[in-house]
Amino acid sequence: MIEKPHQALLPPGMVDLLPPEAEFEARTTERLIAAFRRNGYELIKPPLVEFEENLVTGSGAATAAQTFRLMDPDSQRMLAIRADMTLQISRIASSRLSDLPRPLRLSYAGQVLRIKSSNLRPQRQFGQVGAELIGSGAPAADVEIIIMTANSLKDLGITEISIDLGIPTLVNTICGDLGITDEVEKIALRTALNQKDAASISALNAKAASIFSVLLSAVGPVDKSLEMLKKIHLSPQAERELDHLKSVASELKNRAPEISLTVDPVEIRGYEYHSYLTFTIFSKGIRGELGRGGRYISTDSSSSDVGEMATGVTLFVDTLLNSLPNPLTTKRMFVPLGSNKEAIQKFMSEGWIAIAELVHNPNQPKEALRLGCTHILQDGELKKL
Repeated sequence: MIEKPHQALLPPGMVDLLPPEAEFEARTTERLIAAFRRNGYELIKPPLVEFEENLVTGSGAATAAQTFRLMDPDSQRMLAIRADMTLQISRIASSRLSDLPRPLRLSYAGQVLRIKSSNLRPQRQFGQVGAELIGSGAPAADVEIIIMTANSLKDLGITEISIDLGIPTLVNTICGDLGITDEVEKIALRTALNQKDAASISALNAKAASIFSVLLSAVGPVDKSLEMLKKIHLSPQAERELDHLKSVASELKNRAPEISLTVDPVEIRGYEYHSYLTFTIFSKGIRGELGRGGRYISTDSSSSDVGEMATGVTLFVDTLLNSLPNPLTTKRMFVPLGSNKEAIQKFMSEGWIAIAELVHNPNQPKEALRLGCTHILQDGELKKL
């Protein structure tokens, strides 16, 4: 006989967010969206589920392996549950908001669902908060997104922020310049670069070893990295990609010198649909990424248009919550039957949570303590329990 699973059990990677953590997540999300709004980023809300082709074709192919699919009994078409929200923002900007003036500034918040978890993120469902600047190829757009995000994180209480800059297309560009076209060799080369394995690179392609060894040695603080990259003779396309990064780094140093900048010119993991410039956000003492972002081509998967340049950032709410002390106070007052309404409203306007007595209890202080209250309302005033 098959034992029936307990109703309280959840699938792996799924959790119930309980009080007070659920409220803490909501408030943190609201604060980030409010910070983005102050910088002109208007909130939009895409659906959790879309037609499969919207989410897994074109740029969406990068998240296809992490995307849940299901059959829609109404339309009889395959649907997909979003694994990332950036592609949805791109679709909306390229279709529903195509007539609005550029650059277009949008923000979003919502839950995503992924097929697999990771060591750093065991949850398969988690919240994302982000912002996208669509319709500008200028380095100033990347700088705006990065500084706005850093300031928003500081407002939450996160300090010692560092930004790791990357150029995910640089490796492919250099491979093309060197005539490396075999996909098996390119995959092996990318793997060795991700693992920072210079010996394997030399064994794979001696011709490429000299260039990629310099790229590996360029991983680190921004000034040292850019100096090392000067030693490589690059094609015009690769130089344009590097020049974009240099411009962003220079402006960030001028406008936000408190941000620690590093460069990893060979990192491509997680940036499959990005180009030119990417960035990952860290903070000293916090395990894992707070967020990531970068430049990409904003398109609508149903359109044949080339698309428009865009840049954006996605923050991972679960990492943020694990990084911040929960500031929510337990200002809970017990409100006996018949209490003064004006007094109740006064204290609630000051942030007190009112727990109303539903049935008269002869031992109200004891009942208040049982319900987690710290004070009781008596004669229009609060009495500490």
